[in-house]
Amino acid sequence: MHRMNERLRSVMLQRGVTVDALAQVCSVDPKTVERWLSKNRMPHRRYRWAAAEFLEADEVYLWPAVAQQKLHRRKSESSSELVRLYPNRSSVSRETWQQLIDESEQAIDVLIYSGTFLSQIPSISRTLAARASAGVEVRICFGDPDCDAVALRDREEGLEGTLSAKIRAARTYFKPLLAEDNCEIRLHATTLYNSIFRFDDNLLANPHAWGQPASANPLLHFRRIDIVTGFFDHYRESFEAVWKSATAWQDSAGGNE
Repeated sequence: MHRMNERLRSVMLQRGVTVDALAQVCSVDPKTVERWLSKNRMPHRRYRWAAAEFLEADEVYLWPAVAQQKLHRRKSESSSELVRLYPNRSSVSRETWQQLIDESEQAIDVLIYSGTFLSQIPSISRTLAARASAGVEVRICFGDPDCDAVALRDREEGLEGTLSAKIRAARTYFKPLLAEDNCEIRLHATTLYNSIFRFDDNLLANPHAWGQPASANPLLHFRRIDIVTGFFDHYRESFEAVWKSATAWQDSAGGNE
């Protein structure tokens, strides 16, 4: 036998809100609201939020089961920072990269050798500049095209001396960012075991396999969980270590471009 939602009914009576009025606010049929009341049905969250705001009541008070849902979700998330495993970086759509950039509010960090695929995102420099103007700290770390690590990776992948040229070509798309506040571009000379792409609490790590291009290697999408220290922090600290050792991108005249 279904229990009536006495809390929802009581608050509606206190506020003088009718079934029809609440249905209109939530954009549902009045019969749907009647089911919320008579059968203690828990609405979809967008309806709960609309109803709670209109009734000036707490969502959890109106539907106590919400608290259990949230607790279960937190427990599940705490044991799994891994959001998704992609078979290779190429399988991540351009739209996904665009969304991660557009939704960033605090930090965008990129650690790559050339990152050619990023330069193919339409208007990438303007997009990153817009995020920077909104207060996002943008840090991009390319491989130094003249360093030994890049030369070694070139030989390992059989690129016949083209990796340095790819780096120089790719970074030209980001050159306008050097004049933007909250944007910085550096060059690193480290062995790149993983390409790293961090967007606020989302981090994508692209581990490298010997002799294989980064685009052909798996990519792991992690989301930082506040109550644990795990994969996200592990890779973020790796980025910070490389960033600290990297040098500012200088133009041919010796000044900052």
